[in-house]
Amino acid sequence: MSRDGFLFYKSRLCVPRGSFREFLIIELHGGGLAGHFSHDKTFAIIADRFYWPRMRRDIHTVVDRCRVCQLNKGTKQPVELYTPLPIPDRPWQHLSMDFVLGLPRTLRQHDSIMVVVNCFSKMAHFLPCHKTYDASKVVVLFLQEVVRLHGIVVSIVSDRHVKVVSYFWKTLWAKLRTKLMFFSAFHPQTDGQTEVTNKNLGNLLRCLVTDHVTSWDIVLPQGKPHCHLM
Repeated sequence: MSRDGFLFYKSRLCVPRGSFREFLIIELHGGGLAGHFSHDKTFAIIADRFYWPRMRRDIHTVVDRCRVCQLNKGTKQPVELYTPLPIPDRPWQHLSMDFVLGLPRTLRQHDSIMVVVNCFSKMAHFLPCHKTYDASKVVVLFLQEVVRLHGIVVSIVSDRHVKVVSYFWKTLWAKLRTKLMFFSAFHPQTDGQTEVTNKNLGNLLRCLVTDHVTSWDIVLPQGKPHCHLM
């Protein structure tokens, strides 16, 4: 199908043979905030808008040569299998939550990330925060960035973090009729979904802010903290 002088295949722009194909792969794999995702994720992003024969082969070739991925992505595998959570029947009703601590302090004084994962669609919110946040500040952040967008949730899976098990936190969610389900700290097999998301988040940050470790919260702006990593 031809439109405005361009050739389309099922609404996707056909890209002619040449160096522009490689440029597209590099840009959508590692340019801007692309995140240096895996072969399959990169293929899904490119194939959504563009088409050319043997696209998957070309993407594998370029991604395998990506220097940033080779330097920053770990290959360590979990020693035990993760336990998947029950699959809910609607989005943003059942969440899992964790904290990534010990990050370099940024100019905005952030040193941690609050990770909230939707168990239904696997979309994740990455919320820059401070390690010293008490329960009340964590609740405010959760209400502003999650509840404001998606409404009251039914259940939250989290480890027994001091920010989560405090009296104020439990009392608030009791009033909202949200069920909290705890699992033991340092036992990631219980909530594999959040652990996989945390691993992918680590890869994303290492690839994007290798030379600017004190500006990682710019990659996760407060206004747009959500994305798909899984």
